[in-house]
Amino acid sequence: MLICSTASLQAKELAYVTNEKSNSLSVIDLDDYTVIKEVPVGERPRGFIFNHDQTLAYICASDSDRIQIFDVASDMIIGELPSGEDPETIALHPNGQTIYTANEDDALLTVIDIASQTVTTQIDVGVEPEGLAVSPDGKILVVTSETTNMVHWINTSTNQNYANSLVGARPRAAMFTKDGKELWVTSEIGGELTVFDVATQTVKHIFTFTIRGMHKDRIQPVGIVLMQKANKAFVALGPSNHVAVINTANMVIEKYILVGRRVWQLALNADESLLLTTNGVSSDVSIIDTQTAKVEKSVKVGRYPWGVAVKQL
Repeated sequence: MLICSTASLQAKELAYVTNEKSNSLSVIDLDDYTVIKEVPVGERPRGFIFNHDQTLAYICASDSDRIQIFDVASDMIIGELPSGEDPETIALHPNGQTIYTANEDDALLTVIDIASQTVTTQIDVGVEPEGLAVSPDGKILVVTSETTNMVHWINTSTNQNYANSLVGARPRAAMFTKDGKELWVTSEIGGELTVFDVATQTVKHIFTFTIRGMHKDRIQPVGIVLMQKANKAFVALGPSNHVAVINTANMVIEKYILVGRRVWQLALNADESLLLTTNGVSSDVSIIDTQTAKVEKSVKVGRYPWGVAVKQL
């Protein structure tokens, strides 16, 4: 059943949030910070991305062992892509024709052709693959493996793994800079964020995080976003309930923002004025003004929110 409010259907931007334990999407109107829809989807939805024109979205329904195709206009699941077992995260190639998903239980990366809805290949990677990122030019795919503590570098033309880089314990998210020259990778248990030179796969910088009065074991870097229009990065720090703000020009941690409980994933809106965080344990989304680095609103969503993405209308 679709739960929908008609009060805010003309919003300029909508945030879509996957709720792991509600098996649903919560849709937030970013004009007034209200939930206007809750849409049922597959079991344990986590990774969520839009296609390039944002008419469709792809949802990792992890416990359903499928990637669901979601029609944004009708709020309906209109198809499925083969994904292998337990798809958790998902990435779209810049060509808009290929999707990658990490199969955590099978130590595999699955490559899917969208048009034919077929698996092109599966690539052996480390144990418990998690984070995915595709370079802006589409030539490189990286996947992090949580138990192997590695970043795997894959040539998207050949689907060959050409390099492996050790990082701190339990790597999670990965993201390329907009010029494709750096890769940023979080390590949850290691408490680190590693910045790689993409051309050489060498480490350029390692961030560690310290929050006053907080034991280091609670500071666990997970989700990450890099602003395209400003020299800032934001890092979700898990059970510390904080987000770190990094100045990417001088590579300095500027401050920490208190958000909801067990902050997990992050997303920016189109003009990067707002940062959204999914807070699993408190089952809410914190909406942060990126200029003031202050929380504007906390919005209750479904149970255990995980993924988040913003759509322009």
